[in-house]
Amino acid sequence: MPHPKRKISKSRRDKRRTHDKAVAPTLTTCKLTGAVHLPHRAYTVDGNVYYNGKLLIEKAAVA
Repeated sequence: MPHPKRKISKSRRDKRRTHDKAVAPTLTTCKLTGAVHLPHRAYTVDGNVYYNGKLLIEKAAVA
C-alpha cells in the first residue's frame, strides 16, 4: 500500500482543500406563482408544472 515519502505540512494540506467546500444552490423566484425553484428547471405548484414562467402541464381535474 502506498504511503507518503515526506510529511505534508498543515498549510500545504489546507491550501489544497480551499476549493472543497459546500456551496448553496442558486435559487430564483417565479414572477407568476412566487415559487422558489432552481433556474432552468421545471417545477410544480399545486400539481401544475411550470417552466420559464409558463404553465406547461395543467393538473388533471378529478371528477
